[in-house]
Amino acid sequence: MRFKFMLSLLMVSLSAAAAAAQRPVSLDVGGGTVYGTELTPDGVTGKVPVVLLHSGSGPTDRDGNSKMLPGPNDSLKMLAEGLARQGIASIRYDKRAIAASALPVWKEENLRLDDYIGDAAAWLKKLRGDARFSRVIMAGHSEGALIASEACAQGGADACVLIAGTGRPLDELLREQLKDKLPPPLMAESDRILGDLKQGKTTDKVPQPLMSLYRPDVQPYLISTLQHDPRVAIAALKMPVLILQGTKDIQVPEEDAKLLSAAAPKAKLVIIDGMNHVLKIVGDDQALQQQSYVSPILPVAPQLIDAVTTFVKAPK
Repeated sequence: MRFKFMLSLLMVSLSAAAAAAQRPVSLDVGGGTVYGTELTPDGVTGKVPVVLLHSGSGPTDRDGNSKMLPGPNDSLKMLAEGLARQGIASIRYDKRAIAASALPVWKEENLRLDDYIGDAAAWLKKLRGDARFSRVIMAGHSEGALIASEACAQGGADACVLIAGTGRPLDELLREQLKDKLPPPLMAESDRILGDLKQGKTTDKVPQPLMSLYRPDVQPYLISTLQHDPRVAIAALKMPVLILQGTKDIQVPEEDAKLLSAAAPKAKLVIIDGMNHVLKIVGDDQALQQQSYVSPILPVAPQLIDAVTTFVKAPK
Protein backbone atom coordinates (compact mmCIF):
# COMPACT_ATOMS: atom_id res chain seq x y z
CA MET A 1 0.00 0.00 0.00
CA ARG A 2 2.83 2.35 0.93
CA PHE A 3 4.61 1.50 -2.35
CA LYS A 4 1.49 2.33 -4.35
CA PHE A 5 1.18 5.68 -2.58
CA MET A 6 4.81 6.58 -3.31
CA LEU A 7 4.45 5.44 -6.92
CA SER A 8 1.37 7.64 -7.30
CA LEU A 9 3.28 10.67 -6.01
CA LEU A 10 6.17 9.89 -8.37
CA MET A 11 3.79 9.79 -11.33
CA VAL A 12 2.33 13.16 -10.30
CA SER A 13 5.85 14.60 -10.09
CA LEU A 14 6.80 13.24 -13.51
CA SER A 15 3.54 14.56 -14.95
CA ALA A 16 4.35 18.02 -13.58
CA ALA A 17 7.82 17.93 -15.12
CA ALA A 18 6.42 16.88 -18.48
CA ALA A 19 3.76 19.61 -18.40
CA ALA A 20 6.10 22.55 -17.91
CA ALA A 21 9.34 24.10 -19.08
CA GLN A 22 11.52 25.52 -16.31
CA ARG A 23 14.19 28.19 -16.56
CA PRO A 24 16.04 30.49 -14.16
CA VAL A 25 15.06 34.16 -14.10
CA SER A 26 16.35 37.22 -12.27
CA LEU A 27 15.54 40.88 -11.70
CA ASP A 28 17.76 43.76 -10.66
CA VAL A 29 16.22 45.62 -7.72
CA GLY A 30 17.47 48.10 -5.13
CA GLY A 31 21.18 47.73 -5.78
CA GLY A 32 21.14 43.93 -6.06
CA THR A 33 19.57 41.03 -7.91
CA VAL A 34 16.84 38.61 -6.88
CA TYR A 35 16.75 35.15 -8.45
CA GLY A 36 13.82 32.92 -9.26
CA THR A 37 12.25 30.20 -11.37
CA GLU A 38 9.91 30.55 -14.32
CA LEU A 39 7.58 27.66 -15.08
CA THR A 40 5.68 27.77 -18.37
CA PRO A 41 3.22 25.12 -19.61
CA ASP A 42 4.38 23.05 -22.55
CA GLY A 43 2.15 22.32 -25.52
CA VAL A 44 0.11 25.53 -25.14
CA THR A 45 -0.08 27.88 -28.13
CA GLY A 46 -0.67 31.59 -27.80
CA LYS A 47 -0.48 33.76 -24.73
CA VAL A 48 -1.00 32.29 -21.27
CA PRO A 49 -1.74 33.88 -17.89
CA VAL A 50 1.16 34.15 -15.44
CA VAL A 51 1.08 34.12 -11.64
CA LEU A 52 3.79 35.77 -9.56
CA LEU A 53 4.14 33.71 -6.37
CA HIS A 54 5.47 35.26 -3.16
CA SER A 55 6.53 33.29 -0.09
CA GLY A 56 5.84 33.98 3.58
CA SER A 57 7.88 35.61 6.32
CA GLY A 58 11.40 34.98 7.52
CA PRO A 59 13.90 32.80 5.65
CA THR A 60 11.27 31.21 3.40
CA ASP A 61 12.49 30.60 -0.14
CA ARG A 62 10.83 30.52 -3.54
CA ASP A 63 9.63 26.93 -3.04
CA GLY A 64 7.98 27.64 0.33
CA ASN A 65 10.81 26.10 2.36
CA SER A 66 12.55 27.57 5.41
CA LYS A 67 16.06 26.90 6.67
CA MET A 68 14.58 27.08 10.18
CA LEU A 69 12.83 23.75 9.55
CA PRO A 70 14.60 20.38 9.31
CA GLY A 71 13.16 19.55 5.89
CA PRO A 72 11.40 20.99 2.82
CA ASN A 73 7.64 20.98 2.20
CA ASP A 74 7.84 22.40 -1.38
CA SER A 75 4.41 24.01 -1.02
CA LEU A 76 4.92 26.88 -3.49
CA LYS A 77 6.87 24.69 -5.89
CA MET A 78 3.97 22.23 -5.96
CA LEU A 79 1.48 25.07 -6.46
CA ALA A 80 3.50 26.31 -9.44
CA GLU A 81 3.61 22.81 -10.91
CA GLY A 82 -0.12 22.39 -10.39
CA LEU A 83 -0.81 25.65 -12.19
CA ALA A 84 1.44 24.61 -15.08
CA ARG A 85 -0.67 21.48 -15.54
CA GLN A 86 -3.64 23.80 -15.96
CA GLY A 87 -1.94 25.92 -18.62
CA ILE A 88 -0.85 28.73 -16.30
CA ALA A 89 2.72 30.06 -16.15
CA SER A 90 4.36 31.22 -12.95
CA ILE A 91 7.34 33.04 -11.51
CA ARG A 92 8.51 32.34 -7.97
CA TYR A 93 11.62 33.95 -6.53
CA ASP A 94 13.83 34.19 -3.49
CA LYS A 95 13.18 37.58 -1.88
CA ARG A 96 16.17 39.78 -1.16
CA ALA A 97 18.58 38.42 1.47
CA ILE A 98 17.07 34.90 1.25
CA ALA A 99 18.52 31.72 -0.37
CA ALA A 100 19.92 32.48 -3.85
CA SER A 101 19.14 36.19 -3.32
CA ALA A 102 21.24 36.36 -0.12
CA LEU A 103 23.73 38.92 -1.37
CA PRO A 104 26.23 40.79 0.84
CA VAL A 105 24.60 44.09 -0.16
CA TRP A 106 21.48 43.21 1.85
CA LYS A 107 21.89 43.06 5.64
CA GLU A 108 19.05 42.08 7.96
CA GLU A 109 19.11 45.46 9.71
CA ASN A 110 18.53 47.20 6.36
CA LEU A 111 15.51 45.16 5.24
CA ARG A 112 12.03 46.72 5.15
CA LEU A 113 8.62 45.32 4.20
CA ASP A 114 8.37 48.16 1.67
CA ASP A 115 11.46 46.74 -0.08
CA TYR A 116 9.69 43.43 -0.61
CA ILE A 117 6.58 45.24 -1.83
CA GLY A 118 8.64 47.28 -4.27
CA ASP A 119 10.48 44.20 -5.55
CA ALA A 120 7.20 42.40 -6.20
CA ALA A 121 5.77 45.45 -7.96
CA ALA A 122 8.87 45.55 -10.17
CA TRP A 123 8.34 41.89 -11.11
CA LEU A 124 4.70 42.63 -11.98
CA LYS A 125 5.69 45.53 -14.23
CA LYS A 126 8.26 43.34 -15.97
CA LEU A 127 5.69 40.60 -16.57
CA ARG A 128 3.13 43.07 -17.87
CA GLY A 129 5.62 43.98 -20.58
CA ASP A 130 6.20 40.35 -21.58
CA ALA A 131 4.29 39.55 -24.78
CA ARG A 132 4.02 35.86 -23.85
CA PHE A 133 1.51 36.53 -21.08
CA SER A 134 -2.17 37.37 -21.42
CA ARG A 135 -2.82 38.34 -17.79
CA VAL A 136 -0.59 39.03 -14.79
CA ILE A 137 -1.77 37.87 -11.37
CA MET A 138 0.06 37.91 -8.06
CA ALA A 139 -0.48 35.31 -5.34
CA GLY A 140 1.05 35.84 -1.91
CA HIS A 141 1.23 33.30 0.90
CA SER A 142 1.15 34.25 4.61
CA GLU A 143 3.15 37.50 4.97
CA GLY A 144 3.37 37.35 1.19
CA ALA A 145 -0.38 37.98 1.10
CA LEU A 146 0.13 41.42 2.66
CA ILE A 147 3.00 42.07 0.26
CA ALA A 148 0.79 41.00 -2.67
CA SER A 149 -2.12 43.21 -1.65
CA GLU A 150 0.14 46.28 -1.77
CA ALA A 151 2.31 45.24 -4.72
CA CYS A 152 -0.70 44.43 -6.91
CA ALA A 153 -1.80 48.06 -6.66
CA GLN A 154 1.70 49.44 -7.29
CA GLY A 155 2.58 47.02 -10.09
CA GLY A 156 -0.73 47.09 -11.94
CA ALA A 157 -1.67 43.41 -11.59
CA ASP A 158 -4.82 42.18 -13.32
CA ALA A 159 -5.90 40.26 -10.22
CA CYS A 160 -4.66 39.40 -6.73
CA VAL A 161 -4.69 36.17 -4.70
CA LEU A 162 -4.18 36.16 -0.91
CA ILE A 163 -3.42 32.74 0.58
CA ALA A 164 -3.43 32.24 4.37
CA GLY A 165 -2.94 35.95 4.94
CA THR A 166 -3.62 37.61 8.28
CA GLY A 167 -6.48 40.07 8.52
CA ARG A 168 -4.85 42.08 11.32
CA PRO A 169 -1.83 44.35 11.67
CA LEU A 170 1.31 42.70 13.05
CA ASP A 171 0.96 44.07 16.58
CA GLU A 172 -2.57 42.69 16.94
CA LEU A 173 -1.45 39.34 15.56
CA LEU A 174 1.57 39.07 17.86
CA ARG A 175 -0.43 39.98 20.95
CA GLU A 176 -2.98 37.31 20.06
CA GLN A 177 -0.31 34.67 19.47
CA LEU A 178 1.69 35.48 22.62
CA LYS A 179 -1.03 36.09 25.20
CA ASP A 180 -1.32 32.44 26.25
CA LYS A 181 2.36 31.61 25.81
CA LEU A 182 4.13 34.25 27.90
CA PRO A 183 3.97 34.80 31.65
CA PRO A 184 2.44 38.21 32.57
CA PRO A 185 5.77 40.00 33.19
CA LEU A 186 7.14 38.98 29.77
CA MET A 187 3.81 39.79 28.10
CA ALA A 188 4.03 43.28 29.57
CA GLU A 189 7.57 43.63 28.19
CA SER A 190 6.39 42.45 24.78
CA ASP A 191 3.56 45.01 24.83
CA ARG A 192 6.05 47.75 25.74
CA ILE A 193 8.38 46.81 22.89
CA LEU A 194 5.52 46.64 20.40
CA GLY A 195 4.35 50.05 21.55
CA ASP A 196 7.80 51.53 20.90
CA LEU A 197 8.10 49.86 17.51
CA LYS A 198 4.60 50.99 16.52
CA GLN A 199 5.75 54.56 17.17
CA GLY A 200 8.79 53.99 14.96
CA LYS A 201 11.29 53.76 17.81
CA THR A 202 13.84 50.98 18.28
CA THR A 203 14.67 49.73 21.77
CA ASP A 204 17.75 48.14 23.31
CA LYS A 205 15.80 46.90 26.31
CA VAL A 206 14.83 43.43 25.14
CA PRO A 207 14.64 40.57 27.67
CA GLN A 208 16.62 37.52 26.57
CA PRO A 209 13.53 35.27 26.21
CA LEU A 210 12.14 37.77 23.67
CA MET A 211 15.40 38.35 21.80
CA SER A 212 14.60 35.96 18.95
CA LEU A 213 11.46 37.95 18.18
CA TYR A 214 12.67 41.50 18.86
CA ARG A 215 16.46 41.34 18.32
CA PRO A 216 17.93 44.73 17.32
CA ASP A 217 18.71 43.76 13.71
CA VAL A 218 15.09 42.88 12.97
CA GLN A 219 13.47 45.85 14.71
CA PRO A 220 13.63 48.17 11.66
CA TYR A 221 11.80 45.51 9.61
CA LEU A 222 9.16 45.16 12.30
CA ILE A 223 8.73 48.94 12.44
CA SER A 224 8.10 49.03 8.69
CA THR A 225 5.64 46.12 8.86
CA LEU A 226 3.68 47.73 11.69
CA GLN A 227 2.85 50.62 9.38
CA HIS A 228 0.78 48.32 7.15
CA ASP A 229 -2.78 47.13 7.84
CA PRO A 230 -3.90 44.22 5.61
CA ARG A 231 -7.53 45.34 5.85
CA VAL A 232 -6.68 48.79 4.51
CA ALA A 233 -4.55 47.28 1.76
CA ILE A 234 -7.18 44.87 0.48
CA ALA A 235 -9.93 47.49 0.67
CA ALA A 236 -7.92 49.73 -1.67
CA LEU A 237 -7.59 47.12 -4.43
CA LYS A 238 -9.58 47.84 -7.59
CA MET A 239 -8.94 44.53 -9.36
CA PRO A 240 -10.54 41.10 -8.71
CA VAL A 241 -9.33 39.52 -5.45
CA LEU A 242 -9.38 35.92 -4.24
CA ILE A 243 -8.97 35.10 -0.54
CA LEU A 244 -7.99 31.51 0.24
CA GLN A 245 -7.84 29.95 3.70
CA GLY A 246 -7.63 26.44 5.15
CA THR A 247 -9.65 25.25 8.13
CA LYS A 248 -6.68 23.44 9.72
CA ASP A 249 -4.20 26.32 9.62
CA ILE A 250 -2.50 26.43 13.04
CA GLN A 251 -0.76 29.74 12.26
CA VAL A 252 -3.50 31.87 10.71
CA PRO A 253 -7.07 31.18 11.87
CA GLU A 254 -10.06 31.14 9.57
CA GLU A 255 -11.30 34.32 11.25
CA ASP A 256 -8.49 36.29 9.57
CA ALA A 257 -9.80 35.39 6.12
CA LYS A 258 -13.22 36.60 7.19
CA LEU A 259 -11.73 39.90 8.39
CA LEU A 260 -10.15 40.37 4.97
CA SER A 261 -13.43 39.47 3.31
CA ALA A 262 -15.31 41.99 5.43
CA ALA A 263 -12.82 44.69 4.42
CA ALA A 264 -13.31 43.85 0.71
CA PRO A 265 -16.88 42.54 0.24
CA LYS A 266 -16.41 42.14 -3.53
CA ALA A 267 -13.49 39.74 -3.07
CA LYS A 268 -14.13 36.03 -3.53
CA LEU A 269 -13.61 34.01 -0.34
CA VAL A 270 -12.79 30.29 -0.56
CA ILE A 271 -12.38 28.20 2.61
CA ILE A 272 -10.69 24.85 1.99
CA ASP A 273 -11.68 22.15 4.44
CA GLY A 274 -8.74 20.32 6.00
CA MET A 275 -5.98 22.49 4.50
CA ASN A 276 -3.19 23.75 6.76
CA HIS A 277 -0.75 26.66 6.57
CA VAL A 278 1.65 24.92 4.18
CA LEU A 279 -1.26 24.22 1.83
CA LYS A 280 -1.56 20.48 2.51
CA ILE A 281 -4.71 18.55 3.44
CA VAL A 282 -4.13 17.21 6.95
CA GLY A 283 -7.58 17.18 8.54
CA ASP A 284 -7.45 16.37 12.25
CA ASP A 285 -4.32 14.21 11.97
CA GLN A 286 -1.82 16.02 14.22
CA ALA A 287 1.07 13.79 13.17
CA LEU A 288 0.35 14.63 9.53
CA GLN A 289 0.07 18.31 10.44
CA GLN A 290 3.61 18.28 11.82
CA GLN A 291 5.05 16.10 9.06
CA SER A 292 3.59 18.30 6.33
CA TYR A 293 5.88 21.19 7.32
CA VAL A 294 9.08 19.23 6.78
CA SER A 295 8.32 16.69 4.06
CA PRO A 296 7.52 17.08 0.35
CA ILE A 297 5.70 13.75 0.24
CA LEU A 298 2.22 15.21 0.81
CA PRO A 299 0.94 17.17 -2.23
CA VAL A 300 -0.68 20.57 -1.95
CA ALA A 301 -4.46 20.62 -1.72
CA PRO A 302 -6.05 19.95 -5.13
CA GLN A 303 -8.86 22.32 -4.09
CA LEU A 304 -6.27 25.10 -3.84
CA ILE A 305 -5.04 24.55 -7.39
CA ASP A 306 -8.62 24.33 -8.64
CA ALA A 307 -9.62 27.57 -6.91
CA VAL A 308 -6.61 29.54 -8.18
CA THR A 309 -7.03 28.10 -11.69
CA THR A 310 -10.71 29.02 -11.85
CA PHE A 311 -9.99 32.53 -10.61
CA VAL A 312 -7.06 33.11 -12.98
CA LYS A 313 -9.00 31.88 -16.01
CA ALA A 314 -12.23 33.69 -15.16
CA PRO A 315 -13.46 36.14 -17.83
CA LYS A 316 -12.29 39.68 -17.23
